[in-house]
Amino acid sequence: MDAIAISVIVVYLVVVTTVGSLMARRSRSSAGWAVAGGGMSTSMVAFGVAGTRIGGAGTYGVAGDVISGGVWNLWWYGINTFLALAIVGLFFGIYYRRAKLHTVGEIFTIRYGTRRCQWLTSLCVQTEYAIVNLIEAYVIGVILSTLTPLSMFGGVMVAAVIFATYVSLGGLWGTAVSNLIHCTVVLLGLGAVGLMGIDQLGGWTGVQASISEHLATASRSEAAWWGFIGAGWLPVFGMFFAAAVHTPAASIYTNYSTAARAERSIAPAFLLGGLIGAAMPILAGLIGILTTARYGLDAGLGGYRNLTTLASEISPVVGGVAIAAVLAAVISSGGPILLSSATMFVRDWLPFTRNYSSKKQLKAYQITTTIYAFVAALAAWVVATYTNVSILDLLLFGFAMVVPPALSVAYVVYWPRTTELGAYWGMAVGYGSGLIWFAAIKISLAVGFTAPEGSGLLREILAYCFTVDGEGIDPSYPTFFVPLVAVPIISMLTKQGPIREDFYEILSGRKHVAKELV
Repeated sequence: MDAIAISVIVVYLVVVTTVGSLMARRSRSSAGWAVAGGGMSTSMVAFGVAGTRIGGAGTYGVAGDVISGGVWNLWWYGINTFLALAIVGLFFGIYYRRAKLHTVGEIFTIRYGTRRCQWLTSLCVQTEYAIVNLIEAYVIGVILSTLTPLSMFGGVMVAAVIFATYVSLGGLWGTAVSNLIHCTVVLLGLGAVGLMGIDQLGGWTGVQASISEHLATASRSEAAWWGFIGAGWLPVFGMFFAAAVHTPAASIYTNYSTAARAERSIAPAFLLGGLIGAAMPILAGLIGILTTARYGLDAGLGGYRNLTTLASEISPVVGGVAIAAVLAAVISSGGPILLSSATMFVRDWLPFTRNYSSKKQLKAYQITTTIYAFVAALAAWVVATYTNVSILDLLLFGFAMVVPPALSVAYVVYWPRTTELGAYWGMAVGYGSGLIWFAAIKISLAVGFTAPEGSGLLREILAYCFTVDGEGIDPSYPTFFVPLVAVPIISMLTKQGPIREDFYEILSGRKHVAKELV
């Protein structure tokens, strides 16, 4: 298996890096690099956004959640994957393209003529993206250090070289073409492992019988484990708030929206991307079911092993295919998010680069991409070597931090009464509430905060909020409801400052955005 696994890893990484880098011929200008020069087809946008949406969390993460928590995880992650992309495609994508946005925060600058909302939006989104960039390098480092002679440091450095090379050279075209390969490998690879696994376990009846035995041994409810809402509605709603609501502010979808060749292709592209993306966690969850049937609920198969162990047992070749699928899922989200991170840093935090020539701005993008890739890799190595930080906790926290700007963007697009103060402070208090809530959960769990019998109502509420199910209520709840209320209240209490009166003319497509704003 090791020889086959190493061969698969080397061949796959070389191929996707080469293919992505070859797109440099289409990314010779700053606009060609960041938004594909507005010439991307429907299918290419669809595969681009689908691959971006699915990473480690949507594959081996879902498989692990199915093993530990039940089948509801695969259904709801798949549903929320579709909803996330459908929301952008149906309600925001066309406006992003008409405004020629390269980063999502630019919509506030076009509306209000001030950059502080743009900067704060970038801070919120970069909080998530920094975590995602770290996680992708971390996972590749773990795989390489486990299956090859490389150390963890060597593994994350390889990840940095891959991302820095094909993203900096190929730009958005490179990420989209690579994602076409990645999505195909994930769908075919996981599908093949699933079909072979069912056959190996004696058909679906045999799978169900085996799982029934494991659940009975562990005194777990079979109905709850198999149920569509097995853990109850609170985790389901939490997944929706964390996985879907933040998506309009996930700036990479702005890049892909502006990259679309025609307005009419945006909604179909995102809907198709949602369907493609939804299929991947469902297939990963199926392998989680098969892994449970074969090894039990407490197999100790952490990370990517919950997808590859069963495949490796079927045959070394199938195991190699499963490893390729994991790598594909990780790289497919890491590349585009790295590109968006670099685009936001240059355009949102270095506004003077707008005066650069196209060639000079392209160089700024490429340098920033390379620096980001290696900083993320070093951070991943530090986390893996010197800390016990939960990667999943970090990811959920990152998702929650993007919800406030998503709500502010929605208000600005759909409620003209939104003031700059309302958008800014609604976003700020939402972001702050998420930070405080996340810290309160960690502190409460660390000190063993509880509500003993006879405690007051306030203590019982706090104990429930910060310790329920051993993890507390997801921070995405406060980051959703706080700005949901704060933005309109602050807007109604403040006066409208300087605004572009033709903003909604631009969004309607009746007027083109001024060149100096894009």
